[in-house]
Amino acid sequence: MKKEIQTYWQNFCSKKNLPFQTPCQAWSFGDTPELANELADLVKIGKKTATTSAFELYEKDEPLPQVGEYNIILDGSQDSVCITQTKEILLIPYKEITPDQARMEGEGDLSYAYWRKVHDAFFKPYFQEAGLEFKDDAMMVFEIFEHVD
Repeated sequence: MKKEIQTYWQNFCSKKNLPFQTPCQAWSFGDTPELANELADLVKIGKKTATTSAFELYEKDEPLPQVGEYNIILDGSQDSVCITQTKEILLIPYKEITPDQARMEGEGDLSYAYWRKVHDAFFKPYFQEAGLEFKDDAMMVFEIFEHVD
């Protein structure tokens, strides 16, 4: 973990009276620095309160998000932007994500059509790279979080 990220986390723990050993993950959204910046900004202003990831694409040793865990959201330069806390995790088929859930991601015009378009385009190449076919019934990890700092 970069020194800047460690310092950011230590400052948060001090403010919240949490032990520094409290687990946290540091990561960015998207697959480009520009998208990481855009989505981190949406989290910071409270517009983005959820994210969707593909269950099948988690590495064997990569842990799924857990309710209560903290996340340091990074921008496209891998610098700290804000901290979230996971509030709910849903394992749900892609096709069953609702318009209300899609809106929680805070992206574009907030429509379900926009959400489907960008998420279809995002997931298809990653599934292909893994030798899998992206289908509507693919299991997703839908994570609802709260911006806490």
